Amino acid sequence: MTSHRQGVTDEDLDLVEAVGRFSAGTLAPRAAALDETEGSCLEHVPALGAMGLMGLNLPASLGGPGVSAAGMLLALVEVSKHCAATSSMIGAHYLGTDAVYLGGDDAQHRRLLPRAATGDEVYGFALTEPGGGSNPADLTTRAVRDGDGYRLDGQKQFISNAGAADRLVVFAKTDPAAGARGVTAFVVDATAAGVSVGPPEKLMGIRSAPSHSVRFDHVRVPLADRLGEEGSGFRIAMRVLDNSRLDVVATSLGIAEAALALTVSWLQERHVGGEPLARKQGVQWMVADMKVRLEAAWALAMQAVSRRAAGAPFSMESATAKLYASEMVAFVVDTAQQLHGGYGYSRALPLERMARDARILRIYEGASEVQRTIIARGVLGTR
Repeated sequence: MTSHRQGVTDEDLDLVEAVGRFSAGTLAPRAAALDETEGSCLEHVPALGAMGLMGLNLPASLGGPGVSAAGMLLALVEVSKHCAATSSMIGAHYLGTDAVYLGGDDAQHRRLLPRAATGDEVYGFALTEPGGGSNPADLTTRAVRDGDGYRLDGQKQFISNAGAADRLVVFAKTDPAAGARGVTAFVVDATAAGVSVGPPEKLMGIRSAPSHSVRFDHVRVPLADRLGEEGSGFRIAMRVLDNSRLDVVATSLGIAEAALALTVSWLQERHVGGEPLARKQGVQWMVADMKVRLEAAWALAMQAVSRRAAGAPFSMESATAKLYASEMVAFVVDTAQQLHGGYGYSRALPLERMARDARILRIYEGASEVQRTIIARGVLGTR
């Protein structure tokens, strides 16, 4: 619908259409095989970088293509229609580069971000720990001042891109007694002495977007690689997550759009009792419910995007869109599988992979319960 393109420029649309062609021609043919073998969609990074997709979140002055917030959402939707794992991998890269962009100074921007925008350097975002990820104030990773830098010790869990990352944005406690106010963010060279990356996790879905555990044993981090002042890490992380929730929304929309398109084709081609399934009223009502929820998710997404583009606070709008879209896609894919009957449960069709890929969307970037807390506090005016 045209409302999906509110605030999108002609230049944005040119990029979105190119991304759609690339995703259909390059990502889609590899998606099933990479999922089956648990390969890595990071193989696409050179091509993604050449198209500008690795720097969509960055301004043109730092090497990004200069798209609008709405154009970025639409481009990620196109990727997600064909390979949600690739969209997740790109989003993990944005987590790291957003942290540098939002928390770093001009010198750090110029030194770090242009190569990230082209995909010549891949980023990871190391916030989650084995003991939990929903409350960064409980971090146990420590950064202790050591001369003209810091010594970093601790362990992170479920860190996307870590196995191939050139740099990791790591959140650690510099003042353990200060809770959230004691968290500081650092850019860490992933090849530095003392950094060790575990094997890829055995995941249910987005299996070609590998995540890893990462240990830091007396890792030396220069002062120049600290983002912001000591104690500013929690605020940086929360601002980054406001942005990244919209990346999850884009993935949710893309999977749902693909599942609905498959279902429409199936219902028009599949005959029962001498007529297409599409003519059955009960089936039509199920499709109507899929479409209504999908359009509602689009509306919430565009509301959040418009506030982001205007530079207005959008934490609650981002959380609302993420909560609804991630739960919407679960309904849409499940209904699509139901309408496909046994074929919907078969790995011969992409719906089975879509169902597995969609499940993580209610967990990462803040589980649905976290989003409800953010929304409720925004409505009630509490902290």
